[in-house]
Formats: sequence, C-alpha cells, structure tokens
Amino acid sequence: MIVTAALIVAAPAAILLDGTPGQGAALTGSVMPGATLQLDGQPVAVAPNGRFLIAFDRDAGPAATLIATLPDGQRIVRPLAIAPRSWRIERLPTLPRMSQPSAEFQRRRAPELAQINAARDKTTDAQGWRQRFAWPVKGRISGLFGSQRIYAGEPGAYHSGVDVARPTGTPVTAPADGVVILAAPAPFTLEGNLLMIDHGMGLNSAFLHLSRIDVKPGDAVRQGQVVGAIGATGRATGPHLHWSMKWHDARIDPLLLAGPMTP
Repeated sequence: MIVTAALIVAAPAAILLDGTPGQGAALTGSVMPGATLQLDGQPVAVAPNGRFLIAFDRDAGPAATLIATLPDGQRIVRPLAIAPRSWRIERLPTLPRMSQPSAEFQRRRAPELAQINAARDKTTDAQGWRQRFAWPVKGRISGLFGSQRIYAGEPGAYHSGVDVARPTGTPVTAPADGVVILAAPAPFTLEGNLLMIDHGMGLNSAFLHLSRIDVKPGDAVRQGQVVGAIGATGRATGPHLHWSMKWHDARIDPLLLAGPMTP
C-alpha cells in the first residue's frame, strides 16, 4: 500500500466488492463499520454493518473512484475500472426521428415527470437491495436494456429497461422486498399504469404499461408478492412488462441483477 498524508491507496481487502463494475451494473460491497463512503465525490449510504450498494449508468465512463473515510479519519482510496458493454444499435438511415410532441402531450408530461421525480426522491428503510433479485415475470424477452436506434444519423433515446412479452393480465411480482413509492392514479402518457418500488439505498424499480396495480403508495411488499398485471397501457405496441431500474441517477440493467431467466 502507498501511504501519503493519511491517504491510502486501497488494497483490495480494504473495500470489498461483490461483483465487477461495469456499464449498467449494480453491485454490493463492504467496508469497515462506521466508515463513510463516496463514489466520484458523491456520498454512498453505508449500513451499520458496513454493507453498501453502488451502480453505474449505461453510459458510465471507463473509470471511477471509491473513497472510504474510516472512523479514525484515515481515507482509503480504491480506483475502479468500469467494464464497457456492446449495445444493440439499429441504424435507420432513411427514417427521421419522431415528430415534435403535441402541446397536449407537453401539458400532461410535466406533472407526470414531477410525480416520477418526487417518488425517486423518497427515502425508505427497504432492505430489498440486500437480496438476489428475481424476475417479476417470465416470458420472451422482447426488448433489451441499452438498445438504441439511430434515425438518419440522429440517435434516439436508448431503451431504459428490459421488456418481457406476456398476455394482458399475467401477474407481475415484486423482484425484491421494497416500499411502493408511486402507483399512478391514472395512466401516464408514455408509461401507462406505472408502479415504482423502492428497494433501499437509492435503488428502485419501475414497472410500465400495467393493466392494473394491486398496491398503493407506502405499502411494504415482499419478494414474490403480486403487485399488478401486465398490460399495454401508455405508449405500447402490445402487452408486455417494461421493467426499468435506477440507482440514484444511474440507469441500470435489471437483467444483470436478476440473472439469466430460467424456465
């Protein structure tokens, strides 16, 4: 280890990580109980036993830095290499990007986004982040996280979640323990019937296009509990579940948390 004015470049054992940092990935880790933690200058919550969660956006750069400040004031630095990923890119050179949104869409969209942002700002004591996530529904994966279309050279927004195609009414279950932070009282313009669950430590799930929502804001849910059903509400071409996840502002790939889908 290299020591310079109470700053220690960490040996791997000083800050333990369960997994490999990568674009769209989330992983847990541990540090000395009582320590505080920062990722690229932003605070990271640490549980009393030293466990924590970090994640990296789909477009995260090649490197990041974790800094732990121990109870005695010593600072431990661990540089991280962020593994890149290859995304599915579809180029449509003769098609223009979507037309400009209508005034009615813009009028409705602002309050919808305000509700989504307010939900993500909520802090709960949910502990689902500690669990191995499960698929909320099983079926044909019809859309991959991170995929993107390029319209006549202009990139569209990348796909922010993973889609699973199943018939309308198919039950959707909680992928991990959590607290409901948003259950849309009416269908949103894009998301349709939208349900959001906080799993703690800044990690949350969003379920889009539901035909029904079976829980309400503030409800504590358990992994495997039915929370709604698949539908095609909002902007959807057919019945499916769109499952997206965020850790604070980082969009992450649910497939990496749930693992390969088994029959």
